Amino acid sequence: MSDRDREGGLDAPTRHPLNQDDPAFWDESDLNKELERVYDICHGCRRCVSLCNAFPTLFDLVDESETLEVDGVAVADYRKVVDQCYLCDLCYLTKCPYVPPHEWNLDFPHVMLRAKAVKFNKSDTKFRDRLITSTDLIGKVASKPLINTLVNGGNKNDTIRSLLGKTVGIHNEANLPEYVSKTARKTHAAHIFDPSIRQSPDHKGDKQSVTLFTTCYCNYNEPSLADSIIKILQHNEVTVELPMREHCCGMPKLELGDLVSVKKLKEQNIPILYESVQRGNVIMATVPSCVFMFKQELPLMYPEDEQVKAVAAAFHDPFEYLFKLHKQGKLKTDFNTSLGNVSYHVACHQRVQNIGPRTRQILELIEGTEVKSIERCSGHDGTYGVKKETLQFANKIAAPIVRQIKQQEPDYYGSDCPIAGKHIEYNLDTDQQAMHPIDLLLLAYGL
Repeated sequence: MSDRDREGGLDAPTRHPLNQDDPAFWDESDLNKELERVYDICHGCRRCVSLCNAFPTLFDLVDESETLEVDGVAVADYRKVVDQCYLCDLCYLTKCPYVPPHEWNLDFPHVMLRAKAVKFNKSDTKFRDRLITSTDLIGKVASKPLINTLVNGGNKNDTIRSLLGKTVGIHNEANLPEYVSKTARKTHAAHIFDPSIRQSPDHKGDKQSVTLFTTCYCNYNEPSLADSIIKILQHNEVTVELPMREHCCGMPKLELGDLVSVKKLKEQNIPILYESVQRGNVIMATVPSCVFMFKQELPLMYPEDEQVKAVAAAFHDPFEYLFKLHKQGKLKTDFNTSLGNVSYHVACHQRVQNIGPRTRQILELIEGTEVKSIERCSGHDGTYGVKKETLQFANKIAAPIVRQIKQQEPDYYGSDCPIAGKHIEYNLDTDQQAMHPIDLLLLAYGL
């Protein structure tokens, strides 16, 4: 038996292409056979029971069946497991001993994605879910001056929230983000690179350039994050550009199973980002899910697309890039403010990039700063944490993080994922606000 054929093999895990263009991908009968195979393996293992609600849902279905095996679970109930998965990828990365190249070839997140895609293709998706994953559309509408005031006011109004709960299925107590009228791209319009009116910057010498993909969230909800990373990069003598046009990365639609929309967004974003790669730029985004989408999910969907591969190779998490600067001796360490005791939540979609603990390593360059990492899922996902039927589970998943922060009593706490940070803050229920590590670094620099 080769090392790759046994549990605990030492070969590095690998991901196979999604293969969504194969007709068998959409065959529901074939899908159900694969779900039964995967569920049976997971039932016999149960290592992932503590990660999210998908696995407890599966195991409860099995334990409550007449046979106490997967063959006793109704096929119609398979989707109950699928509905609880929000593709954090932690089972694949941290728990499962049967991932490829193991002969059982178990990729739980991508089987769930396939099931979501088949479900969506049957038009078996709620209007609410189609709406809340349309982040570009919501952001553009909610950022308009008059509408912006109405949206933000409505989010805080008990009557409006009750109406949203009854008609759309948004939980009354869900922590909804505010929208700004002056977006990040409006604020930093001078950084937008338009090849028709601007010349490519001079790359002579060792001057580096970054194209900042602002993301829907940072553009429409928290533009201060874009402000912070731009200031930090400029302080480190890095030229910052914004792409000429920008659309949602596609992750919300991917999690919905709407692969048609993912393809459309890919066709809108990739050519523009590829143009910046051709000019020698690194690409960056401050939301880990967006980085992960370009780094892994799009290449697995379009493995033959050379532009997708080039953009993936150029895409960086902010602290991944800053750590590279540090290793090159180019990161300035003229920090003037200690951060003291920091409780740092490692976002799932940053962990699964396999870049190492770069955020903690950069923050610990600051004198008098000690960082304690928390490697647990926050449970929010962007949409899972606002739905009427899943907020309770999102809060339960976040509970171990909240306990650790309360025990630590840190000077600061936060997450690489700004949405996760807000969800933790909501569950922590104190006056202390979450701070993104980028904002903590800006504070340390005193910029």
